[in-house]
Amino acid sequence: MRPLPGALGVAAAAALWLLLLLLPRTRADEHEHTYQDKEEVVLWMNTVGPYHNRQETYKYFSLPFCVGSKKSISHYHETLGEALQGVELEFSGLDIKFKDDVMPATYCEIDLDKEKRDAFVYAIKNHYWYQMYIDDLPIWGIVGEADENGEDYYLWTYKKLEIGFNGNRIVDVNLTSEGKVKLVPNTKIQMSYSVKWKKSDVKFEDRFDKYLDPSFFQHRIHWFSIFNSFMMVIFLVGLVSMILMRTLRKDYARYSKEEEMDDMDRDLGDEYGWKQVHGDVFRPSSHPLIFSSLIGSGCQIFAVSLIVIIVAMIEDLYTERGSMLSTAIFVYAATSPVNGYFGGSLYARQGGRRWIKQMFIGAFLIPAMVAVCCICFFVILPLNLVGTILGRNLSGQPNFPCRVNAVPRPIPEKKWFMEPAVIVCLGGILPFGSIFIEMYFIFTSFWAYKIYYVYGFMMLVLVILCIVTVCVTIVCTYFLLNAEDYRWQWTSFLSAASTAIYVYMYSFYYYFFKTKMYGLFQTSFYFGYMAVFSTALGIMCGAIGYMGTSAFVRKIYTNVKID
Repeated sequence: MRPLPGALGVAAAAALWLLLLLLPRTRADEHEHTYQDKEEVVLWMNTVGPYHNRQETYKYFSLPFCVGSKKSISHYHETLGEALQGVELEFSGLDIKFKDDVMPATYCEIDLDKEKRDAFVYAIKNHYWYQMYIDDLPIWGIVGEADENGEDYYLWTYKKLEIGFNGNRIVDVNLTSEGKVKLVPNTKIQMSYSVKWKKSDVKFEDRFDKYLDPSFFQHRIHWFSIFNSFMMVIFLVGLVSMILMRTLRKDYARYSKEEEMDDMDRDLGDEYGWKQVHGDVFRPSSHPLIFSSLIGSGCQIFAVSLIVIIVAMIEDLYTERGSMLSTAIFVYAATSPVNGYFGGSLYARQGGRRWIKQMFIGAFLIPAMVAVCCICFFVILPLNLVGTILGRNLSGQPNFPCRVNAVPRPIPEKKWFMEPAVIVCLGGILPFGSIFIEMYFIFTSFWAYKIYYVYGFMMLVLVILCIVTVCVTIVCTYFLLNAEDYRWQWTSFLSAASTAIYVYMYSFYYYFFKTKMYGLFQTSFYFGYMAVFSTALGIMCGAIGYMGTSAFVRKIYTNVKID
């Protein structure tokens, strides 16, 4: 068989490499979630931190807990998503075997000096909880408690594990903390555990149901917000269609009468409106290299969002740590040709010559925010090259319905509210209004103790966001063109992208009123993440707004007779 030529061969090899990287290793039973009798089951220790602040977390063994006697295990658990999220699981040292009960036994001993006691007392005062995992099922336990007077502090020393199994799979895990021991300096505290296996009727596919919160995510407010957004879409689409169709019909009628006039009458007539800028409306935007890269990246983000939501609806990605991020990275890498195609073809249509530089900027614009270097160079860049070449060759030739004038037309003065800056600021209000309730649920699942699982709602909100964004940018662009201002490309992009500004402003409200984070590190962490999220959302909305507006502009100028 003949080898793949050039970039296609590199892209195929890189895609295969990424696929192998993301696929789980088959020797780890924890990934397959199947066990043989008396086979090793690993208890992983994750983090410890105050219950009221999920983001303030530390390694479990940052507290002076002791480790069990078992020193080695047959496999270690880490995926790409876990590594990027900073999840560092540590082996507990407890010897647990599938379907093999363990009677209460001491697994280690803490030599409690004053320093260790102070660490435990601080944790108990701040209501520290710790998190563990067995077969990807999370378990939470409390470090200790204080007496009623707050003078004496007690440590829970006995972990009583009850594990449910169905066939050869683990379907349920429960932890009971017992063995309350008073913290006294210069004493020894014995840590113990027991394991009880019991048969369960819970299906493996349903084992995460007890961690979900239907009363929160399927609350009537959530349903009402979706219904409200849907009604807004119907109203907005109907209003835009009615106003624009009636207005455009009048415009077409007026322009048809003007065509019947002789040259003298046309010169004496009062010509105005969007037809007057037909020679400039398809003029290349300012900074076409950056603009086309943003459009390409936005189209790719939309494709990634759509595919990941569909996969999440089918596969329940919330059941494994880091699987959502791993899937998103893989899909992002695989959809790089989308970025190259739309960005490269737009740059070619606008007469751009430095297409290799544009390809590099488009390929690294979003990954630069998350610093996934190896995937950028070996997967995203080759696939982006393929898309860029296809875009330039298949749809890179300008086929505008109007000829572009050699000299730009002067832009007349207009009212202040028709200025592009004002349109940009106001353009994001309605799109944000259609999604801000969903933002609350998404933020809560990310920053608090909630598992987001209603991806059907997310899909509806994405569709609603797209429709509202396109409608708003079309209206804004029509008013701009009617004021004989042909700078619609950046205006349509930025007016849709301004949705991200309102989302970021909402993140301030959420931080101060819905979280209990504090300190420079947590504040920087929160607003840094929100800045990355808002930027990606803005680029996606901007690309959607531009693509819809571009189709509208092309349509109206195709249907009018121009000399």
